[in-house]
Amino acid sequence: MNKRLAIGFLLLFAVYQASEGLQTVFAPTSPLGPALMLLTLVLAWPVGRWIDGSGFRAYGLVATRWLPLLASALLLAVIAKLAAEAIALGLGVEQFVPAVPLSLTVIAIGLVTTFIPSIAEDILTRGFLLRFTPRPLGFWMYVIASAALYTANHLWRLDWGISEQIRLFCLGLAYAAAAWRMQSLWVAVGLHWGWNLSNSLLSQAWQTTMADPVEGRWISAAVHLVLFAFIALYPAAASEKPGEKPNATSSFR
Repeated sequence: MNKRLAIGFLLLFAVYQASEGLQTVFAPTSPLGPALMLLTLVLAWPVGRWIDGSGFRAYGLVATRWLPLLASALLLAVIAKLAAEAIALGLGVEQFVPAVPLSLTVIAIGLVTTFIPSIAEDILTRGFLLRFTPRPLGFWMYVIASAALYTANHLWRLDWGISEQIRLFCLGLAYAAAAWRMQSLWVAVGLHWGWNLSNSLLSQAWQTTMADPVEGRWISAAVHLVLFAFIALYPAAASEKPGEKPNATSSFR
């Protein structure tokens, strides 16, 4: 199990990082980057089957209540993003021109292009830790370990400065807390996807100009710390113990 776990993680990690490197640094306009990101998600299923025979369930993507969890978390993330934008505008960190209407095509593309990298990264930085540890991790150990892994996973942003690393860590805290509290990766996916989707669509609709990117990162970090505090106070899922796998009959196999 341990050998398969390590090989599976390293395989997904390598494909994911190749995609991020192409899209961020080497060939941003190449279709190979997005194709490799999709490949990361596609490979996650046979890797999950190889590790313990449960496919996507291996990472906490259980079928039970998945749609309400995903939808509610996505909505919460959208609200958080709008709050961050309101704060940035109020402080003068951002300025924007009149809104540009978004077409249904742009929205549809945004839904897909933000969902795939969000769920792929959630599998890597939260799903493995949620299900595959020598012993079930407690809330704080899981959240800190996952947030650190999420931050380290952004290899191609290491030169963005300490503000970006702190921002990523705060994002990781909120998303990991959600996954642990509900013992389902779908909640983290909803928050992560909702934030990325809102960021993508708002940047196209509002045409904002950032006066100081560093201040914008601090605002994003602060909003996620508030989100983390809200989730941390939310009662843990009573149906499962931390780290316990759900019944195989309610899984995506």
